[in-house]
Amino acid sequence: MAGKMTKEEREAFLAQPRVGVLSVAAEPGRAPLTTPIWYRYEPGGDVVVMTSPGARKARLIEAAGRFALCVQRQDGVYQYVSVEGPVVKSWPMTKAERHEIAARYLPPGVSEAYTDAMDEPHGSNIAIVMRPERWNTANFSDIAEKLA
Repeated sequence: MAGKMTKEEREAFLAQPRVGVLSVAAEPGRAPLTTPIWYRYEPGGDVVVMTSPGARKARLIEAAGRFALCVQRQDGVYQYVSVEGPVVKSWPMTKAERHEIAARYLPPGVSEAYTDAMDEPHGSNIAIVMRPERWNTANFSDIAEKLA
C-alpha cells in the first residue's frame, strides 16, 4: 500500500512545476469538469490558477466557490498530491503575472514568446486563488525501495 506524504513533502511536491488537473462541480446531470491547467503554489500558501474569465471552468468555479487540483509524478516512483478548497479571491492578471506562470512550464525565450502570442486573445486572463483545505497524497517510494 502506498504511503502518505508529510505536510512538508506534499507542499514541496505541489510547489514543483507539474501540470495540474483541475476538477470542479459541473451543471446538474454532468460529470465534474476535469481539465489540465498550469498553476503556481508556494509551501504554506494558496494555489493560483489562470484562465480566461469567460471560460466554462471559470464560470463553474465561480458557481461552486471551490475546486480541486491533482498533480502526479509518473516517471520513477509514482506519487501524487490532490488538494481541494474554497476560492478566496480572483483578479485580472497582468502580463508579468501570466509570464510568471508560463515560465514555470516553458524554457526561457519560449515562455516570453508564449506570453506575447497569448497577449491579444487572452489579455484578460484572471487568476483564481484556492486556499488548500483538504489534501490527499500517495507515495510509492517505500514499495519501490523494498523491490530494489
